[in-house]
Amino acid sequence: MTSADPDADLGLLSPMRGAAEETGDVAVLRALLDAEVALTRAQAALGRAPREAAEAVAGAARVAAFDLPGLVARARSGGNPVIPLVEDLRAAAGPHGAHVHRGATSQDIMDTALMLVAHRTLGPVLAVLGRVAGDLAGLAAAHRDTVMAARTLTQQAVPTTFGLKAAGWRKLVLDARDRLRAARDSLPAQLGGAAGTLAAFHPEQPEPEPGEDPGLRLAARFAAELGLAEPVLPWHVLRTPVADLGGALAFASGALGKLAADVLVLSRTEVGELSEGVGGGSSSMPHKHNPVRATMIAAAARLVPAQAAVLYASLAAEDERPAGAWHAEWQPLRECLRLVAGAARDASELVAGLRVHPERMRANLTLSGSTGSARALVERALKED
Repeated sequence: MTSADPDADLGLLSPMRGAAEETGDVAVLRALLDAEVALTRAQAALGRAPREAAEAVAGAARVAAFDLPGLVARARSGGNPVIPLVEDLRAAAGPHGAHVHRGATSQDIMDTALMLVAHRTLGPVLAVLGRVAGDLAGLAAAHRDTVMAARTLTQQAVPTTFGLKAAGWRKLVLDARDRLRAARDSLPAQLGGAAGTLAAFHPEQPEPEPGEDPGLRLAARFAAELGLAEPVLPWHVLRTPVADLGGALAFASGALGKLAADVLVLSRTEVGELSEGVGGGSSSMPHKHNPVRATMIAAAARLVPAQAAVLYASLAAEDERPAGAWHAEWQPLRECLRLVAGAARDASELVAGLRVHPERMRANLTLSGSTGSARALVERALKED
């Protein structure tokens, strides 16, 4: 895309975003195709489709072979991109096209694809958060005895240490990592058919073996093909996975936002206790060294909870498949993933280059007193993984 393209959305107004490659329209298309391929493969593995069909569908499911702008335009008629995609994939699979999407509903494929996008996005995010936690451990250890003023309700309270503050940041980052990892590990595939009963996956002949449900077998194989969790029930209107993911993302943005908020306060000119090693400039004041990374994290921390609220609101979904609630999740979920990925990236750069100014911390400290158990608290916090 170029700047002359009226449809270009390259993130000009979203410098706080990350994970463009993992969450972009091409990535979503890739996930949609992967879900369709996995369904045909699962059916072939259970003897419900020829293996040649699975191979043909996999060979046809090349992202470059599909007209993405055309899919966007055609998605409007049916309200989702799966309908035109299935039409094109069936045509591309030739004589095996009848085995594409067999028994599935559009929501099965769309929900599964978004879980794949989330799974693929969160892997790198978790790795970045691990690096942030490691760098914060180094700061906490190095400054376990660096005295500074603790501030409550904007006023100096009693002495504390910068090591304890850094240990607190690290604890939040670890908590965010743990929540995101748990959410990622439980992301489920979706397969329920038209009304969540798996009826379309019950072959008339032969009869299933006693005690073995063919719909459940296929759902399990489908999830295994994708590396996603097998859900207990189809979750067309049971939106726990999306709500839990949204909650974990909102927590992560806030956890990183706490770090950013402290850096923003402590890097003020009149405080000067911290500064960003990768600060930015000003268009009108060349002397400024702005805390840009912390600013971007702070912006993300305000945006993600608002987007996650849409995901929670979509829990109130009527009937066996809803109108509007499911559709409302798509863009907010993607935006939450992008913003948290960007916040993690910015936090990594911020912490790795953070400049600590102990002399200013001592100069600003107007109250004397003990730092209490600050050192012992740091030591205990650093034992947590």
